[in-house]
Amino acid sequence: MAWTPVSRTTEKRSLLRLPLSMADFEKRGFRTDRPDGRAVLELHARSFLAGFNHATASWRDPHEALATVPDEERGFAYEGAGMFAGILDLATAGRARALDRLLAGPGAAYTHLVHVGAGWFFTVARVSAVPKLPSTPLLRWLALDGSGFGEVYFGGLPALYRRARRKPSPRWEARMAGCGRALWFVESADAEGVATVIRKAAQPAQPHLWAGVGLALAYAGATDDAGRDRLVDAAGPHRAHLSQGVVFAVGARFRSGIVPAHTERACAQLLDVDVAQAAAWTDDTSTDLGGTSDVGSYLRWKARLRALIARQSRT
Repeated sequence: MAWTPVSRTTEKRSLLRLPLSMADFEKRGFRTDRPDGRAVLELHARSFLAGFNHATASWRDPHEALATVPDEERGFAYEGAGMFAGILDLATAGRARALDRLLAGPGAAYTHLVHVGAGWFFTVARVSAVPKLPSTPLLRWLALDGSGFGEVYFGGLPALYRRARRKPSPRWEARMAGCGRALWFVESADAEGVATVIRKAAQPAQPHLWAGVGLALAYAGATDDAGRDRLVDAAGPHRAHLSQGVVFAVGARFRSGIVPAHTERACAQLLDVDVAQAAAWTDDTSTDLGGTSDVGSYLRWKARLRALIARQSRT
């Protein structure tokens, strides 16, 4: 993929507009034999690209343009806007404060998606840094999730397997979850296809891939009750990671105030609670971590959620 160099002028920034054809699964080499799942996920990808393009046109105050995106798609648009904001802040050494602007006002409802989006460009540009967002230090590590997603979205399954073979580390773990999210798109939400890919990945990567799948199925949808049941069965010993991803998705959707029916259903089916309760879990398990900025705290948050889910399943 060719990227136009970032310019500091508004006129040249418009050259960064991304064609909506980038969402075409056939062009990406993704699964095309599942038309229903493909249609839903391609729509999400187009919303991401639309958000990026809205941000290029009005980066100083993109919220009005982003508000024109349909409610259930707006999170994906903020993710795309987060990618552009990450590019602009990188190019200007933070002087543009594009991420801060995006997280202000209405953007606060989509803080998770903005952080994830900020991580996309770091993979494409092969930049290993994580954007510094001091107002939300714990969530800054979601940029690594976004980086993993971008790595597989642009590089396909070979990129996923390469990342999975690397030596495990805290940052690697955070990226693997993003790779799992992207796998949901690569396989057009096919439970069997997802499970087959994960079984072929290096064993240490498998639980984190399942966590990403859980986040994707609950946030993006594109499956039904039977598909979710098949995923639960396939996850086997990694069921807690799958459920933890669902909790993350529910927390992000709940914060936005827009919770689609598929998110509500995934929450009830996999967690056996309503969305308000699942969203509260994300707060309850991170209360004492909110001011910390080390990746270890981010991973402890996820581990606490898995432990809480396990306790709930025994009651």
